Amino acid sequence: MTGASGYKLLIVDDHAHNLYTLRTLIEKHLVGATVLEAASGREAIDLTLEHSDIDLIILDVQMPEMDGFQTASLLKLRKRTRDIPIIFLTAAFKSEEFQQRGFAVGAVDYLLKPIDDNLLINKISTYFRLIEKQRSLNQELERKVVERTAELAEARQYLENILNHMGEALLVLTPEGEIKTANPAAYQMLDYDDGDLVGLSIGDVFEEEGDEEAGAFMGTWLEALIRTGALAKIDARFIAKDGRRVPILFSRTAVKDAVGKITDIICIAKDMTGYVRVGGDSGQTPARVMAAIENNED
Repeated sequence: MTGASGYKLLIVDDHAHNLYTLRTLIEKHLVGATVLEAASGREAIDLTLEHSDIDLIILDVQMPEMDGFQTASLLKLRKRTRDIPIIFLTAAFKSEEFQQRGFAVGAVDYLLKPIDDNLLINKISTYFRLIEKQRSLNQELERKVVERTAELAEARQYLENILNHMGEALLVLTPEGEIKTANPAAYQMLDYDDGDLVGLSIGDVFEEEGDEEAGAFMGTWLEALIRTGALAKIDARFIAKDGRRVPILFSRTAVKDAVGKITDIICIAKDMTGYVRVGGDSGQTPARVMAAIENNED
C-alpha cells in the first residue's frame, strides 16, 4: 500500500465492470489518489477540460465510436492535455504493430490484458514518482525565478534612485539623436513636464558654440563615438522650453552591442550657471577652468 495523496488519475473504459475493477485496485494500493471515470473517449476528453490537474490517464484501446488511439490523438492536440502521460490497456490489439501505433500517438506504456495487478500498480507508482520529481524541480525553478526577479527589481530600483537623485541631467538617445528617456534633473533643467522630452530630437534642446557645430551635431558626434566610444566634456547650451539658454558642461558616451553597433548614446550635462571660464592659450582650444562668481563683489 502506497500513499498517493495529491494525485489524480483518469481511467477510461466502455465496460463498467472494468472501471470498477481498476478503481478498486488503485484505491486499495494507492491510498489517497483521486480516480475519475469515463465510459467513452468523448467523455474522457470532456473530463480533461473540466479537470486541469489530471496526472495520469489509463486508457482502454478497444472502444466504440472513438477508440483509444483516436482519443489519445485528440488529447495530444490540446496544449493543456498533451503532456499528460497515457497508459494503454488492451485485450484485443496485442500485436507489435498496434503497440507501435500506441506509442506513436503519445502513450508512455502499452499493457496487455489480463493485467498483472502488481505490474500496473508499479507502473502507476513510477509515474507518480516522476511527476513528484518534476513538481519539485518546478518548485525550485519557481523559487529561483522569484528570487532573481526580486534581485533584478532591487537592482533596478537602486539604479533608478541614483538616476533620479543625481544632480546632472541625463539623456539617453537613439543613434539618430531622438531622446528615449531623461532623468528628473534634465526635466528640471529644461523646464519640461515629465515625459515631454521623450521623442524630441536632441537638436531641439541642445546647441554647441557656433551654429556650424550645432548643424553638424549628430553626424560629427556619431563618427567620433564610433571611433572612440566617448567624447570629452565640452561647453555647450541647453535650450529650455521657454527658449532660455542654459550653459552646460556636456559629455557623451556610446553604448554598443556585441558586434560594435551603437544602440544608445548617453549624454550627461552639468548646469554651469553661475560659473565662468578663465585661462587659455591664444590660437588653441582653451582649457576651461570654472570659478564660482562671488555673490558680493568688493
